[in-house]
Amino acid sequence: MEIKYTEEKAKNEGKYKRAAYKAWRKIREEKRSKAAKGNRQLAEFVIPEKVTSLIHPEITLAKKVQTATTSFGKNIISLFHKTPADIACGPFWELRWAFGCPLDCNYCYLRGTMRGNMRQSIIKLDYVHNALEEAFQQIKEPAIFNAGELSDSLMNPNVMAQIADKFETQNKHKLALLSKFGPKNVQFLTEKPRKQVICAWSINAIEVARRWEKAAAHPEKRIEAAKLVSEAGYDTRIRIDPMFPIENWKSHYEDIVYRIFEAFEPRRIILGTPRGLWKTIKYAEKAGVDMSWTDYFKEDSGWGKKLSFGKRLEMYQFMFDKLNSLGYKKERISLCKETRSVWKSLALPYTPITCNCYSSKAFN
Repeated sequence: MEIKYTEEKAKNEGKYKRAAYKAWRKIREEKRSKAAKGNRQLAEFVIPEKVTSLIHPEITLAKKVQTATTSFGKNIISLFHKTPADIACGPFWELRWAFGCPLDCNYCYLRGTMRGNMRQSIIKLDYVHNALEEAFQQIKEPAIFNAGELSDSLMNPNVMAQIADKFETQNKHKLALLSKFGPKNVQFLTEKPRKQVICAWSINAIEVARRWEKAAAHPEKRIEAAKLVSEAGYDTRIRIDPMFPIENWKSHYEDIVYRIFEAFEPRRIILGTPRGLWKTIKYAEKAGVDMSWTDYFKEDSGWGKKLSFGKRLEMYQFMFDKLNSLGYKKERISLCKETRSVWKSLALPYTPITCNCYSSKAFN
């Protein structure tokens, strides 16, 4: 789909693109270096017991839900089933192959989950494969296993390639990858297309990424990576989340939507606005990061602090209208960790007590 830019904008992009990327790379490397201080090597492998102590900070806000089986392989595969009552979302399967993240985004909820310790560790692959084998046999309904909940799915491509290959040994369940890395981390995907893998990128407005996602790949590089796997035949999705109402936010988010659709058309799009869990805020402050991302919170919910109800509606409706103008159907859009009242106010179809992003409902 071709989107026409003004001649002046095109000239400016051509003139400043190299300088912008050079500055971005410098900032990113400095940020990664700072985040890595005192951390162990990314490829450190640990035993499953390490992951059993991790508790999502929002779990303490929710009433426990009893289910028949909620984990396999000592919590390597775990059913997240403790969504607060006022949130429309429901259970989804986590694949806890690793935890921690080198990208260190200022607002990342992992700060709370990891109690401020963002260093990266990977569960030994034998344990992961055994847990998957057990889950494949016992989970009867087709399921999506989210590998991007406690770490970036592509932070170690060599390991993820072996996990992805494990999913190719069956045809019922799918692996969901979520990342903020660029093209260098997708070579294993493009060289060997896989039928049981869903690829997704978290892509924010360029100005938002500049402020609070400094160690991640530039949004244009993330789009490039997503385009590559889409062209390789993967079910490729985009997550524009969290959307911040910064100055001229409409222009910024319109721009990123156009950039995405100039490259390819996502299979599904997930939208979201900031969630400020108290542990996230606590450990972000302790880390000394730029806390200006918290300036936009106006009310509380079961999933932490949020923008005002009216502002969230305005931002979602703006995105719906923009996507609709590009011929993108509303039914292919979902909201992440949003309240039931927002879903209903937007007349967006959803299934209560179901994860509309990572459950079997989201297969297509």
